[in-house]
Amino acid sequence: MKLKHLIGAFLFGALCVMPFEASAQFNLGKAVKAVSKTAQALTLTDEQMAAYVKQSVDWMDKNNPVLPEDNEYVKRLRRLTANIKDADGIPLNFKVYDVIDVNAFACPDGSVRVFTSLMDIMTDDELMGVIGHEIGHVLKRHSKNAMKQELLTGALKDAAGAASNKVAQLTDSQLGAISQNLLNAKYSQKQESEADECGYDFLVANGLNPWGMAMAFEKLSSSESGAKASTIQKMFSSHPDTQKRIKRMSERAEKDGYKKPEASAPVANE
Repeated sequence: MKLKHLIGAFLFGALCVMPFEASAQFNLGKAVKAVSKTAQALTLTDEQMAAYVKQSVDWMDKNNPVLPEDNEYVKRLRRLTANIKDADGIPLNFKVYDVIDVNAFACPDGSVRVFTSLMDIMTDDELMGVIGHEIGHVLKRHSKNAMKQELLTGALKDAAGAASNKVAQLTDSQLGAISQNLLNAKYSQKQESEADECGYDFLVANGLNPWGMAMAFEKLSSSESGAKASTIQKMFSSHPDTQKRIKRMSERAEKDGYKKPEASAPVANE
């Protein structure tokens, strides 16, 4: 099952607040219990979070076409990431999904998933620029916080595991909703800028040309933005702050003395 086929298939849980009316029947005991339960859920430990992230990543890898090690896409990604083992102590692992959407994402545990269609249009530098940005979200804990919010307001809202030391076994529909949350996470302008800066530092620390990030953003901003465009394409082609981000990354790379790679065609994967 490809991720694009999951869109719209699962409903996200939401917290609803009922307005108080003087004439309405109101069960104070039940309300206090619900508030208490939510407060307990907010104390999810790192160990619990890690367990839920693992469930989610395992589900995504099971329900998407993961390419084998002898595939040319995988060989290319392995070559590019051969010396990249961790991000600030978070172990990284990379896989390629044979999915037509132009996208990539990184999970709080360091699992990075890259789609073949993104690899088709990106040069090596640009591809690593996108990956660097996604890892930036992990390093700044944006993806962890987004997943925690999804757990607390959706999957675990009514689960006993959220209010105890137990880890609940999530259902397929819950895991599907979480996967869509990770894939289509909408970060604030501040968070996107933080991921840019952190991703830039990550690229430099790993001996990669940070120009790749600005060049990838430029390519995505000019790519298809119609109904068939992926989430990442739509974001970069319509986000009003994209040009400022491109300018910022370009100026920083110039100031740091990096040479902008020559424009070239994407690397052939097959």
